[in-house]
Parts: sequence; structure tokens; C-alpha cells
Amino acid sequence: MKNFFASVRYSIDGFFAALKHEPSFREDLIFALLLVPLAIILPVNAVSTALMIASLILILIVELLNSAIEWIIDYVRPEIHPLAKRIKDMASAAVFLSYINCIVVWVIMLWPDNTVWRRIGAMLSGH
Repeated sequence: MKNFFASVRYSIDGFFAALKHEPSFREDLIFALLLVPLAIILPVNAVSTALMIASLILILIVELLNSAIEWIIDYVRPEIHPLAKRIKDMASAAVFLSYINCIVVWVIMLWPDNTVWRRIGAMLSGH
């Protein structure tokens, strides 16, 4: 149990380090904090809501990993090197793909043929 609490403490430290030192993580977190309530209030089923929120959390996870990789590269090899650039570019591509994943999930869940638009219309018209 002691290891569990130590792990939680390290995780919280890492989260706050990312908040302090990583502007991209802060932007991603704001993006997620704005869209999570929307995902909750949209008239979609629980599975759709969970997928929409999970796609946002995935962005945060991948951004944390990207930042960690960048910090490691900068620590191990502070001078510019083509392989270091390739590693950083690949980690950045993972963040980009997590955004694409999020967009695809949200578009599928909110596609006009989906019943969500009828539910939103009914909510707005009071039916």
C-alpha cells in the first residue's frame, strides 16, 4: 500500500510539472476541460459520452508522453542531432494522431444522421 501512495504522489508531481513547464499540455488540458462538460450534457448514450471523454483523455496522455520524450532527448543529447529530431517528430506525430482520433470519435458521435441532432432539437423546442 505504501508503494501505491508513493506512485500516486509521483503521478501528481508529474502532472503539476507538466502544468508548470509544458504550454502544450496546458492548452490540451484547457481543450479537454472545455469539451468534457459538453460531452456530458450532449444527449448521447453513456457509451458515446465515455468514448468522447476517453478521446480527450488520450490527448492528455499522449502529450505527457511526448513531453517526457522531449525532456529525455534534451537531457541526454542537448546538442542538435538528426536522430534526436526524428524522435521528437515521431512523438509529436503521436500527439497529432491522438487529435485526429478525437475528431473522428466526436464526428461519428455527432454525425447529422445520428439521433443526437433530433434529441438536441427536441431539447431546444421543449419536447
